[in-house]
Amino acid sequence: MADNPAPRARPLMDIATFKDNFGEIWMKQTYLCYEVEVLEGNTWAPMEERQGFLRNQGADTPPGHAELCFLDLFPSWGLDRGKQYRLTWYISWSPCPDCAPELVKFLRENSHVSLRIFAARIYTKVSGFDDGLHNQHIYTLPDGYKHGLRDLRKKGAQLAIMTLKEHQHCWETFVDNQGQAFEPWPELDKHIRAHSQELENILRNPEN
Repeated sequence: MADNPAPRARPLMDIATFKDNFGEIWMKQTYLCYEVEVLEGNTWAPMEERQGFLRNQGADTPPGHAELCFLDLFPSWGLDRGKQYRLTWYISWSPCPDCAPELVKFLRENSHVSLRIFAARIYTKVSGFDDGLHNQHIYTLPDGYKHGLRDLRKKGAQLAIMTLKEHQHCWETFVDNQGQAFEPWPELDKHIRAHSQELENILRNPEN
């Protein structure tokens, strides 16, 4: 009998892609790194065969956004509905107003699944251009964005901004880092504090 073939190594993100999307450059495409854990007794056990990353496929290639690409992939795993699973996402942009309702629907239809989302930054859109002294784009929150995040939290999703810990975890788990240690980009701590405060304000102020 032939030996069982060795498991195929899962694809890893190259260093430049990680830095371009989770660093300070702020590429508009979205990358989503995911992990799945199964509850065994009182402990969440990682399912290493359910680790990976994907990216949005562009407006002309359904399902388009990275979050929806994951939802399209998920049913193919055939996870046992009699068990409890925890999904953890590390995503370069927080879910947009179009994706948030689909995630709420997903959680409603899959009571055996919980979701944690760690976002590198708050989703924004370009609403204009400041051609004065600063000569830069103006970024604003799109309509419906705040309500989408609040609905996600009400449905049980955990929402947070990636801290240094999550950045380093992604570097070590999803990136072909060539043995290099993770080096935080300049002012990462300041970025984390600012975006964490903004997310907290969004989630705790339902009137806005």
